[in-house]
Amino acid sequence: MLSRKRNDQPSRNAETSLISLGTIIRGDVRFTGTLHLDGRIEGAVIGEGSSALFTLSEHGQVQGEVRVPHAMINGQVNGDIYASERLELAPQARVIGDVRYNQLEMAAGAQVNGRMAHQGEDHVQRELPAPEVRSEPVIV
Repeated sequence: MLSRKRNDQPSRNAETSLISLGTIIRGDVRFTGTLHLDGRIEGAVIGEGSSALFTLSEHGQVQGEVRVPHAMINGQVNGDIYASERLELAPQARVIGDVRYNQLEMAAGAQVNGRMAHQGEDHVQRELPAPEVRSEPVIV
């Protein structure tokens, strides 16, 4: 899953950032390119651009929301995940929160404690029609 090469993954380029084990960031993190997290982020993780890729190692932790096009999760996320393109949950992934995705790959052993919902490009929020208003008085 995380180790095999795929043709449908975003291209990796020189724009790669690493947050190493033992590093704690308090606050939101916005990035382009690739962000690899071995440490801990206490805040939102926001990937900007259609090719942004967030990878969370088995040691990494996020205490907050994750909003990215592409994500590969193998650590712990305490918050909702919104993956507009592709989400991979590896065997050691632990998510406490809701998960919304376009494409999903989930390995045996991955855990999600929350709701999971497909949010494809053609996803339309469904609403009930407004109630009909009668202009005639009702006689009881």
